[in-house]
Amino acid sequence: MVWLEGGVFKMGSDNHYPEEAPVHLAKVDGFWIDRMPVSNRQFAAFVEQTGHVTTAEIAPDPKDYPGALPEMCKAGSLVFVQPPGPVDLSNWYNWWSFMFDADWRHPQGPGSTIEGIMDHPVVHVSHSDALAYAKWAGKDLPSEAEWEYAAWGGTEDAEFAWGDELEPGGEHRANVWQGSFPWENAERDGFARTSPVGSFPPNGFGLFDMIGNTWEWTDDWYIARHSSPTSKPCCIPSNPRGGEEEASHDPGDTARIARKVVKGGSHLCAPNYCCRYRPPARHPHPIDTSTSHIGFRCVRRAAPGGSGLD
Repeated sequence: MVWLEGGVFKMGSDNHYPEEAPVHLAKVDGFWIDRMPVSNRQFAAFVEQTGHVTTAEIAPDPKDYPGALPEMCKAGSLVFVQPPGPVDLSNWYNWWSFMFDADWRHPQGPGSTIEGIMDHPVVHVSHSDALAYAKWAGKDLPSEAEWEYAAWGGTEDAEFAWGDELEPGGEHRANVWQGSFPWENAERDGFARTSPVGSFPPNGFGLFDMIGNTWEWTDDWYIARHSSPTSKPCCIPSNPRGGEEEASHDPGDTARIARKVVKGGSHLCAPNYCCRYRPPARHPHPIDTSTSHIGFRCVRRAAPGGSGLD
């Protein structure tokens, strides 16, 4: 883990997606954060010791999902399937498929395996799976503010965590999509899907993969917009958290599944579709849903007067 002293920083963005606005000052106390996302190897050790069964390995109860087809209520998870040509970008069903028996051990569905990718970030983990791992490790999941502060790496006025260019001097600084999403991936960064953790340069805090590779869970309930900014030192939010659970629901979701904030973008983010490979970027995700592009990392907060590793 890496110790971050914390401090006041500019949170959010006024230049991109509406849910990132407005820019405002926020303060976080010092905390420890995992240097890299949790890998398949680490998650396997957790499962071996605890017997944890992930959400994707449990068949959903039809009573929890009004209108769901009974034949779809089987264990599984969402897997990205690259279409052969251009598709309607307004319909994510064109590249996402709910696959039975897809889970963290079988990231591309039945017949796939994590053999050979043990050092890639674990995927197909729901929020409760990530939280269970964190508690087992004596840690927690980061708040959105903690995560965003860490992702900036000590800077906050550039377009990206490393500067104003996505690929400065032609160098790839994160595992993101090159080409026209979702059908054309040039793979100039060397990876079609996830990459081993630590494959790209660290940020200014020495943290790897804060941007790209996989989205990462935070522990904050999603709200559609940040609170109004303030410049008064007395009123800067200290260790802010998200909204209320009830308000995090998607109004169009009949199942009324609460949503948490995920951060950092993934290997599927592309300039023509999802420019969320930036520290302020944020997205709501249902807590019961796992995918092939969402992982997590953990934090440990310091007790008053201590380092948090006592």
